Amino acid sequence: MTDIYQNIVDRDQKYVFQNYTRQPIAISRGAGAVVWDTGGREYIDCVAGIAVNNLGHCHPAVVEAVSRQAAELIHVSNLYYTSQQAELAEQLVPRTGMDRIFFCNSGTEAVEGALKLARRATGRTDFVAAEHSFHGRTMGALSVTHKSQYREPFQPLLQKVEFVVYNNVESLKGSVNRDTAAVIIEPIQGEGGVRVPSDEYLRSARDLCDDAGALLIFDEVQTGFGRTGKWFAREHSGVEPDIMTLAKALAGGLPMGAMLAKEDTAARMQKGDHAATFGGGPLVCAAALASLKVIEDENLVERSALMGDYLMQGLKNLELDRVTEIRGKGLMVGVELNVKCGPLVDYAREHGVLLNCTSDSVLRFVPPLTITKEQIDRVIEVVAQGIKEVE
Repeated sequence: MTDIYQNIVDRDQKYVFQNYTRQPIAISRGAGAVVWDTGGREYIDCVAGIAVNNLGHCHPAVVEAVSRQAAELIHVSNLYYTSQQAELAEQLVPRTGMDRIFFCNSGTEAVEGALKLARRATGRTDFVAAEHSFHGRTMGALSVTHKSQYREPFQPLLQKVEFVVYNNVESLKGSVNRDTAAVIIEPIQGEGGVRVPSDEYLRSARDLCDDAGALLIFDEVQTGFGRTGKWFAREHSGVEPDIMTLAKALAGGLPMGAMLAKEDTAARMQKGDHAATFGGGPLVCAAALASLKVIEDENLVERSALMGDYLMQGLKNLELDRVTEIRGKGLMVGVELNVKCGPLVDYAREHGVLLNCTSDSVLRFVPPLTITKEQIDRVIEVVAQGIKEVE
């Protein structure tokens, strides 16, 4: 433990709200799929800012775009037009299959906007969400997040939210009705343990919403921008929602979110109904435009599918007793264990790999889409060694 690290910890513990459980390292720099701590130790990063750094750390194209834009115009607010926001909207809207976009600063803000829009468009107040869902921690987004330890200290939240069994059509059928404003679903659950639903489930959600006059919201905050081997996870099923939420990887590491909607739904949002002071500012839009270009130029969507298959197959080849299931799409992979995975996260970190444990017993792998086969091999080696240590 270096003096630099301890100094950072001491200041954090004195001045910062202590609402995070941090791992005992301080990251000082990153490049590609690798980060270094303040002691100079190197780690392969399979957390990637929780699926934010799809391009890897400090991609030169993003660094250059941000540097150039920062010298020209950083912020002016949405009282004025900017070319960067208009250009980004022009690129994102057709790529998502939506018609309109609202820019904000995070995933939870995008979800808040989606919930408000659903109420405005339908005149209804009830929502249906899934068990094991995670949509954010602000009051509206928290209402449709399943984990009780997140919600209960802040009750009452939204008037009525019903949680249904994820990937269970019959559970949905019994809950979507004429009082439902919207069904909100992650097309692949992230915090819930990388749970992949069937195409039938997502199609049924679409049909049930249509029959009830409700809206379908897809939360693609974690699954967007190539993470699952498609630009957006909804492409695996071909199901189109009425509203989409995006964030995380949108701006190459800078904080940015977006809510998109079909025209007939978006048209219900009137001037003054919603706003974001920093939403779609020129700096983050410049970063997002650079990020989209990198994803295209470097074929990172296709690379995610190939590297994801390579990672999943390598993990399956381990055939370890502690592993009960390996699931995912692209470079969004979950390894479910029959023990809690916290000790394995610690072991991996001590051996140069950063991992995340979600849903208590699921190791989540969301590395940069630029990760190499050699780096994946090292990750698999460390995981195999770590699981044997747990045994």
